Amino acid sequence: MGAEPLPPVCILAGGLGTRLGELVREVPKPLLDVAGEPFLIHQLRLLANHGAREAVICIGYQGEKIESRIGKSQFGVRIAYSHGRPDGTLNAIRRALEILPERFLVLYGDCYLRVDYQAASRAWRESGLPALMAVYRNEGRWDTSNVLYERGRVIVHDKHSPTREMHWIDYGLGGLSASTLECVASDESDLAVLYSTLAQRGELCGYPATERFYEIGSPSALAEAEAFLVGTRQV
Repeated sequence: MGAEPLPPVCILAGGLGTRLGELVREVPKPLLDVAGEPFLIHQLRLLANHGAREAVICIGYQGEKIESRIGKSQFGVRIAYSHGRPDGTLNAIRRALEILPERFLVLYGDCYLRVDYQAASRAWRESGLPALMAVYRNEGRWDTSNVLYERGRVIVHDKHSPTREMHWIDYGLGGLSASTLECVASDESDLAVLYSTLAQRGELCGYPATERFYEIGSPSALAEAEAFLVGTRQV
């Protein structure tokens, strides 16, 4: 589509996937077969079509299988790996900082997001803010809404104690400046806490996505993602 390269994308793909039970006993979640291909392949193809040229994949649980299957390049996207144990999303990002630039996008490794990545990156850059969260007006449909969003900013993000005023949800795509990690304690392991802190500080740009998200974190969600990808084959 002639898009400009995106900032490097940090893909969080090291979790245990415990809600998937026996499905991930031998295969890590990012390699689960969805519509005939490992889910991570679908993600990387989508990112490439939106201008991604570099990705850092944070691996943990059965990470050697991910690195072996995906390799160093897919669809023109150069891939590096950050190794660690499954000890939280924020710790995974901390370990990856040595191979990431000052500004990078962050993507949960179990999400398939049909969003304008270029426009989201541009909105973040033009906001002058140190961090980004893509949001979706969810109204409690696909999961519990946890974001108060107004005019290009995330005002409140609270995954654990959402309120009725929250009509939006964290979409699964974000952006960080490396320096933002200093906003939370060094022993904090949850990326959501960092996002919440940045929102409180007025430093979290919000970008509204318009297409519903798909994810594979549970058997029911996996079935929905499978049906979507089989039925449309679209990016």
